[in-house]
This record gives sequence, C-alpha cells and structure tokens, in this order.
Amino acid sequence: MTSREVTSSPVSRRRRWLIVVLVIVLLVVLVRGIFFETFTVPTGSMEPGLRPGDQIVVWKIGEDHVHRGEVIVFNATDAFGLAAGDSSNAVVRAIRSAGDAIGIRTDQTDYVKRVIGLPGDKIVVGHDGVLTVNGHAVKEPYLPAGMKASKVPLRVVVQPGCLFVMGDNRPASDDSRNHLGSPGGGCVPIGDVIGKVVLRYWPIGSWERLRS
Repeated sequence: MTSREVTSSPVSRRRRWLIVVLVIVLLVVLVRGIFFETFTVPTGSMEPGLRPGDQIVVWKIGEDHVHRGEVIVFNATDAFGLAAGDSSNAVVRAIRSAGDAIGIRTDQTDYVKRVIGLPGDKIVVGHDGVLTVNGHAVKEPYLPAGMKASKVPLRVVVQPGCLFVMGDNRPASDDSRNHLGSPGGGCVPIGDVIGKVVLRYWPIGSWERLRS
C-alpha cells in the first residue's frame, strides 16, 4: 500500500471539517433556542442599567423560578392589551418562526422590565414615593439617584399567576402602572415570561452580569 493510498485528500479533509462545523452550528442553534435567547433593548425604560441598543442574553426559566428584583423579558400582548403582530402573511410567519428557532426574537410586543411583585403581593407607593411590598419598604439601588419609586401613588394586590413589573427609568417606562385599566390589568401572566436577563454582551467593553 502506497503512502498516497493512506493519506486523505485535501477535498476529503475539507469535507470533514465542513461536517464538523455544520454539526457545531446545529448544536449551538438547538441550545440557543432551548435554553437562552438574545434581545436588543429597544428603549430607555431600563436606564441606567440597560440602554437602547444594548444586546442582552435571556436565560429561559420555569414558572417557579421568577423572583422579585429580577429583570425579565416577556410578551406583553395580554398584560398590556397590545395588538399582536400581523401573522396572516406566510412570509412574516416564516421569518418569525425562523428567528424564534435560532433564538432571535422578532416580535415587537416583547418587553424588558424588573419584577416588583409576585402573585398575592400587596404593592403600595405612597405620596412620599416609597415602594413597599407586603408592608416592607423596598430598597431599589438600581434606580437613578434621587428617583422615586413612582410619581403616581398606587395600591395593588398582584393577581394569582401574575407578576407586577416596572422599568428602572420610572418616568419613561410603560409598565404595569400604566395598564391597571387594561383588559389584563397590567398583570403579566407568568406563562408569558420568556426568561430573565443574565448578561449584557454588547457594546464591546460593557459586558456585565445583571443582578437583582
């Protein structure tokens, strides 16, 4: 047997490498779709922690793993009485399905907010602008200096199976407070939660793990 017979040809080696690369890409796509997704922050409602254009990683979590203080991404269609995007067009449906499959969300009804109240919690903001949950004052170090929990007083008992959410930039945030009179009452069904934000990875140099 000659050395030529036992040596792989350049074409064969390229083919094997191509197969390896395709398998890796497939695995990344599967893991990304099942365990996490990436999003672009659309507005300044979560400033200063998250700014418009920031790229974030959202870890998909079960309904029993949502905690107060966490930043989550959710579909606000039901909670805020939004009109769902037009899915009658086959091309639109195909693009949306493809994006969801690889972890790139394309639905403009996805919101990013902070969890303030869990099911059954009594949330109160008095005229002094202090937030209390179940009678206990809540420290909010993520708010800009001097900002009150809410300029408008409120008193809410969170419905079963729901979450009460607010943005960190309270004056510029469209959140549960603004939809108390909507069909969903501003309450975010836990089943509509896509996941919690765990990391900002873009812009370069601003990598940061988000904490409650």
